[in-house]
Amino acid sequence: MIEEHVSLSDPAFLPSFEGFYRASWQQIYRAVAISINDPDLGREAVDEAMVRAYERWKKVSTMANPEGWVFRVALNWAVSRLRRRKLRFRSGEPVGFFQNPEMADLRLVEAVRRLPHRQREVVVARYLLDMSEADTAQALGIPRGTVKSRLSRALSTLKEVLS
Repeated sequence: MIEEHVSLSDPAFLPSFEGFYRASWQQIYRAVAISINDPDLGREAVDEAMVRAYERWKKVSTMANPEGWVFRVALNWAVSRLRRRKLRFRSGEPVGFFQNPEMADLRLVEAVRRLPHRQREVVVARYLLDMSEADTAQALGIPRGTVKSRLSRALSTLKEVLS
């Protein structure tokens, strides 16, 4: 039997966008919604980012972290919308999706919601999306050292708030 060389850049072997969408939409949505503190805008942002991923699927599917790319695009889109509307990040009462049974500790969710948005983005990427420091830095477009410092400050604040 002769083995053929399989190239991941060959369109016939690209992972399906539909499979990627089904496997990652919910997790990316939660991460974005928590990061911007707005589930409705988070849904719109992830949908917009998924459309962009679909349009560029040949390239996006070969990235080391396509979920991180979609997360960053969604976050950028949402923040842009917030700026245009001149809205501020809300810190009001908890919204419905935070009461999901999968989110076991509502005190933790509330504490994360109250972090400054840049710290919240890092916490969400690292712990909700389970990204490495390097992937978080790449997804957020910041240096790895910035990820470490924001994460350190956020974890310190969370520890203080939750003790």
